[in-house]
Amino acid sequence: MIKKFIEKLLGKAGAGSKSRFGKRVDVPASTHGIDPAMVDERAANVVRTLQGAGFEAYIVGGAVRDMLLGLRPKDFDVATNATPEQVKQLFRRAFIIGRRFRIVHVVYGRGREHEVIEVSTFRAYLDNAAAEQVAGNEKTSRSELAGMQHAVDSTGRVLRDNVWGPQEEDAVRRDFTINAMYYDPATQVVVDYHGGLKDAKSKTLRMIGDPVTRYREDPVRIIRAVRFAAKLSHLGFKLEAKTAAPIVKSKKLLDDVPQSRLFDEMLKLLQTGHSLASIAQLQALGVARGIYPLLDLVVERVGLPLVNAVLLDTDRRVGEGKPVAPSFLLACVLWPDVRDGWNARLDQQQHSHPALQDAIEDVFNQRIGDVSGRGKLAGDMREIWLLQPRFEKRTGSAPFGLLDQPRFRAGFDFMRLRADTGEVDEALVDWWQEFSTGDADIQQDLVEQLRQELAKRPRAPRVQRAPPPAGDAVPQRTLRQTTDAGDAKDGAFGVALGGDAPKKRRRRRRTSGNGGTGEGSTGGVPPAT
Repeated sequence: MIKKFIEKLLGKAGAGSKSRFGKRVDVPASTHGIDPAMVDERAANVVRTLQGAGFEAYIVGGAVRDMLLGLRPKDFDVATNATPEQVKQLFRRAFIIGRRFRIVHVVYGRGREHEVIEVSTFRAYLDNAAAEQVAGNEKTSRSELAGMQHAVDSTGRVLRDNVWGPQEEDAVRRDFTINAMYYDPATQVVVDYHGGLKDAKSKTLRMIGDPVTRYREDPVRIIRAVRFAAKLSHLGFKLEAKTAAPIVKSKKLLDDVPQSRLFDEMLKLLQTGHSLASIAQLQALGVARGIYPLLDLVVERVGLPLVNAVLLDTDRRVGEGKPVAPSFLLACVLWPDVRDGWNARLDQQQHSHPALQDAIEDVFNQRIGDVSGRGKLAGDMREIWLLQPRFEKRTGSAPFGLLDQPRFRAGFDFMRLRADTGEVDEALVDWWQEFSTGDADIQQDLVEQLRQELAKRPRAPRVQRAPPPAGDAVPQRTLRQTTDAGDAKDGAFGVALGGDAPKKRRRRRRTSGNGGTGEGSTGGVPPAT
């Protein structure tokens, strides 16, 4: 007893701490059955380089979990006992990032084909009661946090965690048992401290340690629990009852998490290929509202045809290994607000283009604020929306100019989803499909055929205006023969006839090698979500 007391005072590992850190079990390939061919060669190269320099290094986390389940991992992370500075020195293109958790991104390739291997250093297990405390948060206490390695706020949420330690302590810092296994591609051994392999076989999602404490340390673990439950639900995985029970009461802790981090976690829920399953999990766990305002809106509108269609399409594209863009998804979710605001302004006789711009600005202010939405994301969403009325204009040089727009394909796919839900005439989508994939002669023929069809249609009778009173100046004739607001009266998304506007010169455009879609299409226009 005296020995245990002395060990506790000196911080040495006693029987209790052994249980806390788990017992290391080395699982051979004959037991775990991971196919080494599933290991990404670049991740294996990072491990080899670190091991060759004398450090411990393993593939860790979700990649090990997925390979155990026979799934091909999307990302590979590496854990090592090398410090971030030591890791950076071993690779030509390596960058230390993060303040809360300092990690290294090792970059392979360039442009869209590049891959990032995330390398983290083993972290020590530290009691939050012994951590330095700050009264504010990441923003209000930034200068105070600058010199701290381990700090928490008044609720116990970890704001800094950059104290390095051994592997067994790093394992207990991870969230779920199935995410706390380490795989050595050289020996093909899985290192398991907390029964992750057993939980994987029993299809159980179990939090390491006390769930209430772990959610308090990092409330985002609530969202991660939802995401993993959704991702693995088709395999029969379920949250352990003890892990799921505190989620509802712990949800209020998310109020102190930076909005930018919640925004990123929302996108992970919706853009990892299991968006509808994630929404079902939010509802089943009783946290369908209150995590993040935009996420609340997605859950609320999941039954709308356009929103349901874009979520299904996003899941499909992720499953096929195709890229997805948050701007497209959010443009669909927020379109009802934009559309209703636009129509309300048109009813007030406002001009179409400024009315649409004002409606967009209102939606940004009310729904997005200044979290990730006023930069490139907002710019892409704005372009998608502003392109919609331009698809109505298909005479003269207008369609050729629209085809040259960088966001043409995203705008077209947005219009196609609207057509799938009955908001746009399918004939309009078919015309643009043929126009965007045809060569110069086909494009010119389509424009000419449409011009001839419009010429055959009877024009509306001209209204005779009373002559101006004698002595009054003749009012200047407006340059627009048909206003945008007037066009809208024939249907918000119908074909604009252009009134009596002078006929523009047609010009032949040389199409790009990708059929004019502007983003490397090889035929047809796949959804660009």
